[in-house]
Amino acid sequence: MHKDKGDHHHHLRGVVRSHSEPALKNKSSYTPSTSFAAIGHYNDNNLFFEEEESETSCEDSDIRRFDEEEDSSWISWFCNQKGNEFFCEVDDDYILDDFNRSGLRNQVPFYDYALDMILDVESSDIDGTLHDQEQNNLIESAAEMLYGLIHARYIATTKGISAMLEKYRNYDFGRCPRVNCNKQRCLPVGESDIPRLTTVKIYCPRCEDVYSPQSRHQEQIDGAYFGTTFPHLFFLTYGHLKPEKASQNYAPRIFGFKVHKK
Repeated sequence: MHKDKGDHHHHLRGVVRSHSEPALKNKSSYTPSTSFAAIGHYNDNNLFFEEEESETSCEDSDIRRFDEEEDSSWISWFCNQKGNEFFCEVDDDYILDDFNRSGLRNQVPFYDYALDMILDVESSDIDGTLHDQEQNNLIESAAEMLYGLIHARYIATTKGISAMLEKYRNYDFGRCPRVNCNKQRCLPVGESDIPRLTTVKIYCPRCEDVYSPQSRHQEQIDGAYFGTTFPHLFFLTYGHLKPEKASQNYAPRIFGFKVHKK
């Protein structure tokens, strides 16, 4: 592989399925992409793959395509896709540090190619066992997974938390759906640090409960890409932003009289 960062090549940026697009099954034990639509069927023995796409325009389908002459980086492109609003842009320097990627090689297939794609570095060709389109889809899927796992580590750093602070202030993570929380800002959280177990949730610091995101795209994102630590570390860092715990609860009544709990 060539590690010349100065030359931005996007030849591996192929067709990427949208969050709502079905994926092929039974392709052997490789990797899923950033999102998974059917969590009930999502396990190590039946991983999802990207479906080979027909040539259609972006205006006529949900398929997202790269322009080979596009100047933006892969990370910027990825974070600006619909449904990826929860992600912040991880610094290249953080990704380049081997220590920050410790242990991820064993979790992500096509690891080297995925890393090169994230960093916009040209990779050498893979052997001819896969068709170009299928090969690109698999690498793109692996790149999304690798970026998500790196992202979970990055948002636990000072720079990562700062980047998420701006998104929190802009309500990028949504508001608590609970009426008595008065539209409190939320933060993304995972219910597990292990990939492919649960989807991302939003955490409300007022009622201290978790909810599914309102967007159908966001609710399919792997929760491990945010981890179980982030929102609590966030409010430990920015204690002045933590709201008072909700004290008002809904009181059920029958003909005006409160229903007493047994």
